[in-house]
Amino acid sequence: MARTKEFDPDAALQSALELFWRRGYEATSMSDLVAHLGVGRASLYATFGNKRELYLKALERYEQARLPEMVRELSRPGPALPGVRALVRRYADEAAADGPRRLGCFVTNTAAELAPHDPAAARQVERNWDHLESVLHSALVRAREQGELPAGRDPLALARMLLVLLQGLRVVGKASADPGRARDAAEQALALLD
Repeated sequence: MARTKEFDPDAALQSALELFWRRGYEATSMSDLVAHLGVGRASLYATFGNKRELYLKALERYEQARLPEMVRELSRPGPALPGVRALVRRYADEAAADGPRRLGCFVTNTAAELAPHDPAAARQVERNWDHLESVLHSALVRAREQGELPAGRDPLALARMLLVLLQGLRVVGKASADPGRARDAAEQALALLD
């Protein structure tokens, strides 16, 4: 009887995330995953379920790795707007840079590729966006309370605008050869906070 190959599920999930992020869901076959992870098909199915379930687990892992950092950035004591501005500018800089960030955002990629026809993927994308919008909204409410943001500005509407901008920057960053496009858009959006 053949011995089942042992593997580290955590490392395999991270590796699957990276492959899905680079290639997308549809362009990644189960055979690609088996070859990339160095894990038998039966072991993958037993540990993660089918390809779709593995993808959704990878998406959840991506979110868990990135959202807490944004929460920390936007929840620091003191002035709130510098954190918001830094986040938007970081997204713009990443969109304008060459390298791994040209992959875009795994959540944004999922929104474009799977969410229109996969309710579970759509729910994960919405949950991610709701969380990011909530963190931005909280920071902007604090900014208004601290006098950094004019009293007439609507923190929720601004948070939604920034969420859409951040997701758009990820899309533009995947394809645009013009680094000024992302940076100019970010600065125009940030001017709305003055």
